[in-house]
Amino acid sequence: MDARVVEELRAILGHSGVLAERARRVTYESDGLAFARHVPELVILPRDTRETAAAMRILHTHGIPIVPRGAGTGLSGGATPVAGGVVIGTARMRDVLEIDAENRCARVQAGVVNVDLTHAAAEHGLFYAPDPSSQKACTIGGNVGENSGGPHCFRYGSTTRHVLGLVIVLPDGEVLDLSRPAVDAQGYDLVGLFVGSEGLFGIATEITVALLPVPPVTVTMLALFRDLDAACDAVSDLIAARLEPSAIEILDELTIEAVESSVLAAGYPKGVKAVMLVEAEGSEAEVAATVDAIEPLLVARGAFDVRRARDEAERARLWAGRKGAYGAMGRVAPDLYVCDAVVPRTKLRELVRQTIAICHARGLRIANVFHAGDGNLHPNIPYDRRNAEELRRVLEAGDEILKACIAAGGSLTGEHGVGLEKIGAMEWMFTGPDLDAQCRVRDAWDPLRRMNPGKLLPVHACRETRTRDPRGGTR
Repeated sequence: MDARVVEELRAILGHSGVLAERARRVTYESDGLAFARHVPELVILPRDTRETAAAMRILHTHGIPIVPRGAGTGLSGGATPVAGGVVIGTARMRDVLEIDAENRCARVQAGVVNVDLTHAAAEHGLFYAPDPSSQKACTIGGNVGENSGGPHCFRYGSTTRHVLGLVIVLPDGEVLDLSRPAVDAQGYDLVGLFVGSEGLFGIATEITVALLPVPPVTVTMLALFRDLDAACDAVSDLIAARLEPSAIEILDELTIEAVESSVLAAGYPKGVKAVMLVEAEGSEAEVAATVDAIEPLLVARGAFDVRRARDEAERARLWAGRKGAYGAMGRVAPDLYVCDAVVPRTKLRELVRQTIAICHARGLRIANVFHAGDGNLHPNIPYDRRNAEELRRVLEAGDEILKACIAAGGSLTGEHGVGLEKIGAMEWMFTGPDLDAQCRVRDAWDPLRRMNPGKLLPVHACRETRTRDPRGGTR
């Protein structure tokens, strides 16, 4: 990186806000897609909107690509650095700026950790609903970029349903203030458009989100199955019965073994083929009616034991096991490839079977743990990235799983985004005109395509999209 650029940035961010030494930069070489790595040329850590805007103006002047980064917990390579580019991290933007209990909303900086927001809101009897499995580490800004989900999206929806406003720094350093929610707002829904844009439009530095009242009663159930097919079919039964638990999660046998062998042991019995976590929230009468209706449906589908968490401590253990399943898989193999696709819930049994067959045909193990209520599959493939031939089979299996989910009427991603991982798969789901329209939207925000280049949208599919370069000429 040009020494002049480094000094210009240090004049704004201070020495601690600019990481130029390789030993400090290497930490940022990848996100959770660990086989895709590149040490960034420079990492900068602004503290607020003003510093972010000033830094981005400098980078715009020098034509330097930018990769936004939250906590690096993403699983699709969205925060993988690019050659010649700068990573802008939000790690120092950690302030909860305001909690408005009366209007049930909060204004936070982008680097606030997801669970910390709920902790801050708890004293007001409120909570933030989206709860990704990486809740204890992921940031609100990163959740906005990926439109993150989580176990409780079955009831509450993904991040986009809870974002009320944004302060966005555009690629040239201009600040776009969309922070004040408006009733019946006119014009384009730029906030809704930005959520899930994976860093291609700019960087959100402040986010206004909706908060919800803490439910007066919560009951968590653990159902044990001798057959994974039966657990999948039970999900369809719950949906058909129009029951409304807040979460329905399934873990298979290999996942259970990994969790129970780790420090996250939750009390899932070893030897069962699948466990289902079901949670109901609401008033005492509402929860009692929901739980009483759920249990016989699970038993009818083959659940040989249905337990209820006896207290808050047991409930927390059950969820810690589920949310820690990704980390626990480190006991199975040094690396884990986490697929992410959505299928119709009536086809859960069929698609879970296909994912298993696809992996076994390639000599691979598979651990299925997923947001069953949403039909959001997460086939997890343990492997060792040092084995190039095994990695080839893993990626081939991932592609085949995605194709099977799309063919069944599903979609490419439920919450992890496209990033680098699925950029080629975009053409399996979208037509040329579809992709061209998406590229035109991108170019309206970032005509030079300096924001997170090489992610989400396949460049060759957008070759017909030409925009005038503000510095003269066309691309």
